[in-house]
Amino acid sequence: MKIGIIGAGKLGTVLGQLALKAGYQVLIAGSATPEKIELTVAVLLPGAAAVTTQQAARQADLVILALPLSHYKQLDKTDFAGKIVIDATNYWRPTDGLLAEVLTPGLTSSEQIQHHLSASQVVKALNHIGYHELLEAPRPQGNPNRKAVAIAANQPIALASVKKFVDSLGFDPLVIGSLAQGKLLQPGSPAFGADVTKAELKVILETYAKKIN
Repeated sequence: MKIGIIGAGKLGTVLGQLALKAGYQVLIAGSATPEKIELTVAVLLPGAAAVTTQQAARQADLVILALPLSHYKQLDKTDFAGKIVIDATNYWRPTDGLLAEVLTPGLTSSEQIQHHLSASQVVKALNHIGYHELLEAPRPQGNPNRKAVAIAANQPIALASVKKFVDSLGFDPLVIGSLAQGKLLQPGSPAFGADVTKAELKVILETYAKKIN
């Protein structure tokens, strides 16, 4: 199974390392040309292939967005058509600019990306744990200290695929509802940055949902 990662920064390379360890083929694209990131990929992701965004999207079975949120506007929806796309992005003002220029009022980041990639199945996941913790936290099934990754999705098939993928990386998937519920995972929420077990994350999310609803 091929995993396409759009974004060759810290998060993208960490997710690539986790995917390689789990036995997946990894295609990774950065903002620069493949030739310019080949050395970085060779050092940090030996075995992965540096490719263009179009190649990563079209050739992969599952695609992960690990780039600044505002860059979703640069993605060609035809390249991602029919693909399951994991949205691991987060809004960060110094990088993305004014929030009103990035998101439509009332929409979560994943809902906004789903509108743009209208022919894809977008799933929110892998955004609320820092890349350092992601790299250090994988544990086998049944480990009492296994960390959880929350997942929000609209389509059952996409949800099932991402749950399986998250589990294979070494984390317990926790389904929290539709993409609209992705607001519970965005910066500013108590779940953002949470590096905790499934039971602990469930309590955090349920408490926060009651507070804002």
